[in-house]
Amino acid sequence: MNQNPMSEPIFADGASDRSRHLSASGNAAGPGLATAAAPLAETPSAHPLTGPGSLPEEHPARRSAVDGGVADASLLQELRGVRSDTPSVWFMRQAGRSLPEYRALREGTTMLDSCVRPDMAAEITLQPVRRHGVDAGIFFSDIVVPARLAGLGVEIRPGVGPVFDHPVRTEADIEALPPLGDDYEEALAPIREAVRLTVAELGTTPLIGFAGAPFTVASYMVEGGPSRDHLRTRALMRSRPDLWERLATWVAELSGRFLRAQVLAGASAVQLFDSWVGALGQEQYLEHVQAHSAAALAHVSDLPVPRIHFGVGAAHLLLPMLGAGATAMGVDHRLRLDRALEVLPAGTPVQGNIDPAVLFTSEEARFAEARGVLEAGAAAAGHVVNLGHGVPPDTDPQVLTDLVAFLHSQRVARAAEAPEA
Repeated sequence: MNQNPMSEPIFADGASDRSRHLSASGNAAGPGLATAAAPLAETPSAHPLTGPGSLPEEHPARRSAVDGGVADASLLQELRGVRSDTPSVWFMRQAGRSLPEYRALREGTTMLDSCVRPDMAAEITLQPVRRHGVDAGIFFSDIVVPARLAGLGVEIRPGVGPVFDHPVRTEADIEALPPLGDDYEEALAPIREAVRLTVAELGTTPLIGFAGAPFTVASYMVEGGPSRDHLRTRALMRSRPDLWERLATWVAELSGRFLRAQVLAGASAVQLFDSWVGALGQEQYLEHVQAHSAAALAHVSDLPVPRIHFGVGAAHLLLPMLGAGATAMGVDHRLRLDRALEVLPAGTPVQGNIDPAVLFTSEEARFAEARGVLEAGAAAAGHVVNLGHGVPPDTDPQVLTDLVAFLHSQRVARAAEAPEA
């Protein structure tokens, strides 16, 4: 198995050098986002965004572009259900091994070390923004960085992925987990500094913060590393639900505070990644996972930032994942966006979902796929274009640059229209 999907994060740029005009439709919270948050449920409504007073005065989301901020950035508006005239786009794993400048910068530095060096993490975040002209940056990190900062032994082995020194499988293992007190808060200092450095350079381009969801992070901890079927994790859920509860609660706190640190330092949206959640059935998810994802997202639910939730192979979990506290749903390439919109409550913004395979096809095929995704998302309250999963490491960077330019040349269609050729 290759490197963990989160090992090469996703960055983007708001096209800060060109005018993006918002359409008149929609409102600041977005259709369906102005209602009260639903309790954890199988069929939720979208969750609300709170007012800007809860962000620090210097936060870029408190200022519009004319004042050097991101409050009116088209990507953030899409995530709030306010449509723009041209598409907004970023790519999962847009930073990383596909970029020669990333490989040059990281030479001699381990993946996890690069994530906790503020200057390096900021520069890697910015690289794809400069190169591709995307519409947001996403903080460069890895889903196991919080565990390392908390004191767990973990490394990313080339060609393998995250590997923990000591798998967490017994009651004694769980009791040995470090407390998440002031020491953990202090350990987040380089993350906050990296975000500040990044935001200062991004200007009117928003930064997206991210963290791994409790199921995926806990799975790595239980399995000790990557797994195809997560048998030990799923067995723990069934045989010792009490131990699973304690472990997932710890991870939810770990990831939630990681998210909050990024937002308070300058991130204007967040995405909670559940890379392996598609291995679960809906009943398992509702019983053992949803509440813990909700606990992670609750760490930023009092802040006025969009909360995207994304899982791989999780079409059957769209509603319960939204019910965990998301305000927008990422959809992978296995499900057309118009089909996802039939399942999700009206007014739910969506993100996705170009098949990464088309990055290795002809330009004609790539652009046809992009037009199809725009058409499938036309009825959404808001739509941010992305891949259906991460950028493969051997992708030609020019292919991504050209795809962004093509998307930015398109006019956003409404439900009854077809995208421009």
